[in-house]
Amino acid sequence: MKELLVYIKEYTKECILGPFFKLLEACFDLAVPLVMASVIDKGIASGDKGYIFKYGGILILLAVIGLTCSITAQFFAAKAATGFAANVRYALFKHIESLSFTEMDGIGTSTMITRMTSDINQLQSGVNMALRLFLRSPFIVFGAAVMAFTIDVKAAVVFVIVIPLLAIVIFGIMLASMPLFKKVQARLDNVMGITRQNLTGVRVIRAFNKEAAEIENFADGNGKLAAMQLFVGRISALANPVTYVMVNIALIALLWTGGIQVDAGNLTQGEIVALVNYMSQILVELVKLANTIVLSTKAVACGGRVQAILAVQSSMEEGDYSDNGSMDTQDAKDRTKGGLEVEFEHASMMYKGAGADSVSDISFTAGAGSVTGIIGGTGSGKSTLVNLIPRFYDVSEGCVKVGGRDVKSYKLDTLRQAVGIVLQKSVLFRGTIRDNILWGNPDATDEEVTEALKAAQAWEIVQGKEKGLDYVIEQGGRNLSGGQKQRLAIARALVRKPPVLVFDDSSSALDFATEAKLRKSLQELGYNPTIFIVSQRTSSIQHADNILVLEDGALAGQGTHEELVNNCEVYKEIYNSQS
Repeated sequence: MKELLVYIKEYTKECILGPFFKLLEACFDLAVPLVMASVIDKGIASGDKGYIFKYGGILILLAVIGLTCSITAQFFAAKAATGFAANVRYALFKHIESLSFTEMDGIGTSTMITRMTSDINQLQSGVNMALRLFLRSPFIVFGAAVMAFTIDVKAAVVFVIVIPLLAIVIFGIMLASMPLFKKVQARLDNVMGITRQNLTGVRVIRAFNKEAAEIENFADGNGKLAAMQLFVGRISALANPVTYVMVNIALIALLWTGGIQVDAGNLTQGEIVALVNYMSQILVELVKLANTIVLSTKAVACGGRVQAILAVQSSMEEGDYSDNGSMDTQDAKDRTKGGLEVEFEHASMMYKGAGADSVSDISFTAGAGSVTGIIGGTGSGKSTLVNLIPRFYDVSEGCVKVGGRDVKSYKLDTLRQAVGIVLQKSVLFRGTIRDNILWGNPDATDEEVTEALKAAQAWEIVQGKEKGLDYVIEQGGRNLSGGQKQRLAIARALVRKPPVLVFDDSSSALDFATEAKLRKSLQELGYNPTIFIVSQRTSSIQHADNILVLEDGALAGQGTHEELVNNCEVYKEIYNSQS
């Protein structure tokens, strides 16, 4: 948690002024019982209305000043807490974006979402309450005890006894509940994961009539979360009744000892009222402190979870080579070099926690400007293989070279600017068609966007929309068909004009005629990129310069379509099944 305090440094002024104004408010609150005692003993006892009105006005003035101080303190506390949460959220998001896919796979999407939303919200509430009450409440408690001693030492002994007992109860509850709040957030992660999985896979769930099973699964996870929250809540809830009981016992003791002192003439009625008011203030502030500690306990637990993500370091070390000229990414408009050579040398890759390599001992060379097809059964490692080119994952053995250099030697920005990739699952973002295409090249003109759309066979989509390029795509492309999303995703990659293009089964939703037009347009691009086409259709890759056939992560064969039909049983089987 303490590592996160660096994100509140820019709000140091607010962190000082907030508690300062709260302490001012506390000082005025501590003065109120003494004024009341004076009104009772001098004004009411003697029937002096002028005195009563005079000191009544002072009470009103103290209330107004206290309220002003309270509002000012809450403003500064809220500003600091909100700014702190914003800084942490930004830092967490930036850090997650810097992690490799290996770390993201290990942490899990639902956990990262929970920590960026629920956990940081708890942090914000905890900081807000801490700035407002962590100094004020103890100050009132001990200040009231000191003021009680100025009134009467014997009666103040009650304060000396009850305050340590209350502190033991409150801090005992805090220590007991802190580790439990971590378990609550972990179970919240689980519920978030179940919810996300169900919402993204709702079509599959309904297709296989699994609604009842998923409802039961969610009810189980949700029930465990609720049970843990109730258990922690019962422990935390002990703070208020226990403090109330102890303070009320202290009030009884105070009235008893005070009554004896009044009978003996050692105390006045006003002083007894002042002592009771001080004890009531202690009660109120301890209840506030108990609630603050509960919130702070949650905040500390959540802060630890956020810090745990920030402490995760990417296993992917970035290179330092960034010669944009040699990568040919500096000026897409004037590109003359065309594609870059891509070479795999005995490359193997194993996912974290997996028992075996997903791809093993792959060696081939894709010449600059060549077209390489990759085919194989489901789970044969096709996507894993092409993900090694832009370095989404690192090889566990061997190496991958782009432009004659190991991909590990490049700066990631440089490497990924040189590789245009259309992933297996097309993802579009909320915004206009133009905005989505400009992700590939923010400096592209409308003419270049149009050119990319035509090459991707997506121009007819734009023409069919009333607003054309300004047509708004919903989140995830919900208002587009699968084929439309794939074509727009291809256009987004083409507008950059990268020297290496990777199509990871990105035409699976296209009909044969549209796919044939797409293949033809790729051959007619204004430059000559190195192209990789991953597909399960032999028709999509049979015109490639070189075809790689994968089986169980290993290279079962490579060559042209004619060579593989004659020499590779795996490819021949796939080809015959589709003929």
